This record gives sequence, C-alpha cells and structure tokens, in this order.
Amino acid sequence: MSSLTIAVFTFCCVFACALLGMFLGKRVPEEHLDKDSKEAIKMAAGLIATIVAIVLGMLVSSAKSSFDEMSGEITQVSAKVIQLDQVLAHYGPETKDIRDALRGTVVAVVRTIWPEDVNSHANLAAIEKSNAGAELQIAMRKLDPKTDAQRELKSQAAQISGELMNFRWMMIEQSHKSLPRMVLVTLAFWLAMLFISFGLFAGRNATVVTALCICALSVSVAVFLMLELNNPLTGMIKVSADPFYKALEFIGK
Repeated sequence: MSSLTIAVFTFCCVFACALLGMFLGKRVPEEHLDKDSKEAIKMAAGLIATIVAIVLGMLVSSAKSSFDEMSGEITQVSAKVIQLDQVLAHYGPETKDIRDALRGTVVAVVRTIWPEDVNSHANLAAIEKSNAGAELQIAMRKLDPKTDAQRELKSQAAQISGELMNFRWMMIEQSHKSLPRMVLVTLAFWLAMLFISFGLFAGRNATVVTALCICALSVSVAVFLMLELNNPLTGMIKVSADPFYKALEFIGK
C-alpha cells in the first residue's frame, strides 16, 4: 500500500476508536468509571501516550535521516559526474562520444526518478536493470592513451566511474528499505487504545468530536511523513533533482 493509503487507513481507524470510546462511555457501568477507575485509566493512557510519542518521534527522526542520507548521496553522485566529465574533457577530443553517453545517462536517470508527468511514478527497476554505467566503463577501458598525462587521466576516470557504480548500488539498496509491518501494526494498536481512552471520558458534543478528529488527522499526517521520508526516491516527497540539473549545465561543456 502507498503511504497515503496507510495514512488514510490510520486516520479512519484511530478516529473510529475515538468514537467507539464515546459510545462505550455511555454504556460502561458507573462503578467501572468511578474516581479511582478514571485515575487508573488516565495513568495507563498517559503511559501509552508517552510510548507513542517516543516511538513515533524516533521513527520520524530515523526516516528524516534516511531522506537526508539519500539527498547527500544524490549531491555526491552529481559532483562525481561533473568531475568525471572534466577528466574526460582534459583527456582529449576522442572522449566526446563517452561524454555524450554520460550526459544521456544522467538525463535518463532524471527522467526515470523525477518524471515530468506528475501522475507517473519513479521506475527504480529500470535503473537497476540499466547497463549504461558498465557500458561507459567499457568505453573508457578502450581508450588508448598516448602520453603519461592521458594515462593518468584514464586512471582517474576509471576510479571515479568505479565510485559512481558504488554510489548507484548504495542508492538502489537504500531505496528498498522499508519499515517492518509489525512496527506499523503495533503503533496502530497503541493509537487505537489511546483514542478509545480519549473518547471514554470525552463530552458528547460537536466540539469534542472535531478536536478528536483533528488529533487523529495530526497523528495520521505524522505516519504519512514517516513513510514518505523513509522512501526518498518514490512517493509524493522526494529528494531534490537540482544537483543533477546543475550537473547537466556542466557536462559536455
């Protein structure tokens, strides 16, 4: 399921639990809701609320770290691409075809991960199957340096292209990270119990229902952000493509 679907499902479940609590509040025997019982239930609800706040905060923080890590890798890849193009340019005019292929590869990556059509999704499978990087390495190995300077530049190009391949696979592996389903189920259970306790002692009026609805919506948005940030190359919230666009301004020049 997509992040938005999970967030909407979370909102519906949590808000329904709040309404269920309000429904049960009228039907639970009064001796079960005396002063001592209310204090015990409020203490339990407070403990659950603390656990939920800590866990949700940690998950959002971890997802933000993954997002920032991917953004940093995108920037490093773009810088390495510019560096590789400059090394090839210094090698000589015989690298023009390789530089054109490098530019074409960057353009293809941008169009695959950040398609112009807003209704399209990133096709990471196409990047995994692409042999463009390997073909560039093969083309660079076929270069026949005539001078010591060209031999050194060829060695630098081989080193940079190897680093780019490593970055590529790191990005692919990171893009497949996902939260364990059991974590989401446990978090949903805690939220359900918490909102039932909210509804149990809440007043039965439109203001209270609206407040509970806003609380459920806020929690669902936090879950949505957590899931989106944990998948920085897909979904509605993506890392910026600006480093690649900047690289395209320099490649081939």
